[in-house]
Parts: sequence; structure tokens; C-alpha cells
Amino acid sequence: MRNLLWVLTIMLLYVGCTSKEQKALMQTYEKEKVYHKKLQKTEKVQLYEGAFTKAMLTATYLNGQSIEKNDKHDEQFIVGVYIEESDMPSIDGEGYTLLLNGHPPKSIKALKEGDALLKDISFVSQWSKFYLVTFPHISSKSFKLVFNSDLYGKGELHFAKVAKYVLNKKPY
Repeated sequence: MRNLLWVLTIMLLYVGCTSKEQKALMQTYEKEKVYHKKLQKTEKVQLYEGAFTKAMLTATYLNGQSIEKNDKHDEQFIVGVYIEESDMPSIDGEGYTLLLNGHPPKSIKALKEGDALLKDISFVSQWSKFYLVTFPHISSKSFKLVFNSDLYGKGELHFAKVAKYVLNKKPY
């Protein structure tokens, strides 16, 4: 009887502590919900020369899921680029290309350091230059963003309009 009472007391203490931590975690998550949703749609690629990073590209897919069957909205990304030997790195400069499923962007707009679009984006650093990049509509559920450098090669970032685990689901 004494052992049972001891075990129940320990379980109550454990459950009580866990729920307080869980509430704090959920409050923090709710406060940063937009940031976490954008983080799920962010990818990063680095291009190397030997063991050293020479260029880094981060991209966050901005389009949310649409309930419209014939949704034809353009595909939008916030793209951050860091190029080691450049004071003003640019993805539309000479020697660099950015393609979405083989298609070039419709527009590339440079974003200023304090731009509101960067507020909830992860991987914002003072060394990177950020752009709002718009591509023509892609009808497939998944697509590939390719960053190509004449000097350092190419890197691929994989995105999906739906959760990625849905794309790879295999029937049992």
C-alpha cells in the first residue's frame, strides 16, 4: 500500500510538471505560429569550392495551400543570397541563374533590410541580400528551384504545394 501511494505521488508530480511545460511550449508556438509555418516552407542550399562555402541560397515559398481547383496564381518566393566574394550579391547578376522547373522568373524585386516581408522569415542574416522572386504558375504539386553559378556549380531546392509527406505516401 505504501509503495502504491509513493508511485501515485510521483506520477502526479510528473504529470503536473509536464502540463506546465506543455502549456508554455504551446503559448510560445502560438505566438510564433507564422514564423514556424514559413520555416516549414524554407529550404537552403550551399555551393562549395573545396571545403569552403562560396555561395548560399535560402528560399521560402510564400504561396499557401489553395482550395480552388483551378488556382493559377504565380509562384512567389523570398530568396536570400550570400556570395562570399561579393559586397552586393545578386541572383540576377552575370554568372548566376535561378530557375523553377526550368522556367526563369517573371520578376525579381530587391527587398530592403527592414522590409515587412522579412519579418517572419527564417535565416535572415546581415550578410545576405533578399529578393521577392515571382515565377509563372506551376501546375504540379511539387517543383524544383535550381540555383546555378558558373563558378561553383548548381544547387537544388525541393518545394511542394502540399505537405511533403503527402507526396511520398505509398499505399500499403
